[in-house]
Amino acid sequence: MNTQEFPRLQQLIERARVLASRESARIGLVHPCDALAVQAARSMVEQGVAQPVLVGNRRLIEAAAEQAGVDAQDFEIVETEAAASAAAARAVELARDGTLRALMKGSLHTDELMSAVVHRDKGLRTPRRISHAFVFDLPRYHKLLALADCVVNITPDLKSKLDIVGNALDLLRRIGVQQPSAAVVAAVETVNPAIAATLDAQELVRLGREGRWGDAGIEGPLGFDNAFSAQAARTKHIESGHAGDFDLMLVPDLNAGNMLYKSFVYVGGGECAGLVLGARVPIVLTSRADSLTARVASVALAAIASGEQAAAS
Repeated sequence: MNTQEFPRLQQLIERARVLASRESARIGLVHPCDALAVQAARSMVEQGVAQPVLVGNRRLIEAAAEQAGVDAQDFEIVETEAAASAAAARAVELARDGTLRALMKGSLHTDELMSAVVHRDKGLRTPRRISHAFVFDLPRYHKLLALADCVVNITPDLKSKLDIVGNALDLLRRIGVQQPSAAVVAAVETVNPAIAATLDAQELVRLGREGRWGDAGIEGPLGFDNAFSAQAARTKHIESGHAGDFDLMLVPDLNAGNMLYKSFVYVGGGECAGLVLGARVPIVLTSRADSLTARVASVALAAIASGEQAAAS
């Protein structure tokens, strides 16, 4: 795995290795029943970022390990029935009792894992709404840049956005961003009653100024160009204390966020780590299209976030 191309993600991986040298985070790999999932477990060990615990049916895991050319005996396996739902339920149970510090999706569908996570009585709910955040290493940006929410919340209302912002800002603080700043992005940088995202931005900024998220700086509505580029903001005569230097961009909905994050990867040449936030433990939702760098960096991010979360609790 060549991570030298993405030095900021490499710094996250190195930090996770340091934490693992003291106490390796036990991360539950849920239903790892294909070669790709078992290879992810091997990568965790080889990169030294976390200790994988394989939760699922032993026979299926061993078959996947054989296909991947990996010895299943090298891993701790918590055996369940063959159904993916059984693995998800058991992994959530182990996260609830503190045995596992984070979860990672294996070869089951996302909704199979998340239905166990959000179960009203046996899940991992907290008072906050569950959301997702990516942390990007971009060639044309000078530091890590987070995007939320591009995965979980489809058309979040203002109440949901309060938690999406809060979850993402907490994550940034856990990885060392002391005074994070957030841009609430929309199609335009003026408040327009016909564009709900701009009205939400106006309210989020007001709440930010009242100290809702501590010393975090919240600005918006901003177009993507003048949030990403200080020069673009100056050209449009937009007064901003953070233009070109934001730590987080809050997108208006899943459509916009999904297209933006894929553009960052496929057009912008970036790479990212991503986590589901707002549950009792962080959750890595992998895609078959994710690179090995993204998978390892996401596990590293989970290990760091879970370690800081445990220290704070």
